[in-house]
Amino acid sequence: MPRFIFNRLFYGLLVLFGVITLIFILFNILPGDPARMMLGQRADISSVEAIHKDLGLDKPITTQYFNFLNDLSPVSFHNNNDPEKYWYLSAEKYSPYIKLLSIKNTSLVLKMPYLRKSYQTRREVSEIIAEAFPKTLMLAAVSMLFAFVIGVTIGIFSAIYKDGLFDRVAMVLSVLGMSLPSFFAAIIIAWVFAFLLSDYTGLNMTGSMYTVDDYGRGEYLSLKNLILPALTLGIRPLGVLVELTRSSMLEVMSQDYIRTARAKGLSEFRVITRHALKNALNPVVTAVSGWLASLMAGAVFVEYVFDWKGIGVVIVDALARYDFPVIMGTVLFISVILIIINILTDISYALLDPRVGLE
Repeated sequence: MPRFIFNRLFYGLLVLFGVITLIFILFNILPGDPARMMLGQRADISSVEAIHKDLGLDKPITTQYFNFLNDLSPVSFHNNNDPEKYWYLSAEKYSPYIKLLSIKNTSLVLKMPYLRKSYQTRREVSEIIAEAFPKTLMLAAVSMLFAFVIGVTIGIFSAIYKDGLFDRVAMVLSVLGMSLPSFFAAIIIAWVFAFLLSDYTGLNMTGSMYTVDDYGRGEYLSLKNLILPALTLGIRPLGVLVELTRSSMLEVMSQDYIRTARAKGLSEFRVITRHALKNALNPVVTAVSGWLASLMAGAVFVEYVFDWKGIGVVIVDALARYDFPVIMGTVLFISVILIIINILTDISYALLDPRVGLE
């Protein structure tokens, strides 16, 4: 098992390195001058050159790439004495940090990855992500919990009552849920529940995790705004989990040990919960983890429609303003989340089925 975990971590680091390289290449071949985006089209040449120097854009592309890697690496090299150097150990940029080793003018430093600053707001990209990510995480987690509980339950009953009326209706609805695009479902659900039925549901078409009350309450937590976006985001994984649970349960229930358990006189409830369900959940666990990661990455349209101010809204706003550091930082952050969840999925899958670790 330790070797299995080490291999997964090593492959994850290789994937992360590839993602970082790809992000750098894509966003450095796009048209547009960051300095003019920050200063406006009437900026003078000296101001533009100063911004280029501050961002390290006056260096060759290979130097920019190594600067990018050095900023992102938790263990990085920095200059101690020359503030004109891009690698200068600036407390404003890299704090908090720990000096591991110093040789003459160079230090080896342990720090948090530096995602640079927004071109438009001059805020740290890490601050923007830290502010938006909890909202996206809550939305994705609630959506996945809703999809898992309802989807697995329906899938179990569909397998038990195979080819019956319940099974047929469940299959039709699951296919419909999988084929419905999230952005279209968001518009329809917002229109029906928050516009046509607003007098009965009390739900809003737009709203984030916190609501500002102008009449004395100030900013307060408003979880009812989570209902519609979570429902919308959970529709597609719900459909997938219904079909996956059903097919997995049918396969497991046809095995010899299930027939043996029934022959011993065990109740059907005990056979399903103690013997069939545990073995049938392996592919479901894999699907749940993958969908949780993809929900955090794919919540962009749903968040934008419902104005749920998470990572999705941040990405859309940054794209509209060509704010490259914010886009690069959020894409990289989502990639890291995907890699971590995939590694944890592989480990949990190996724990559920020891044959995976042995292979």
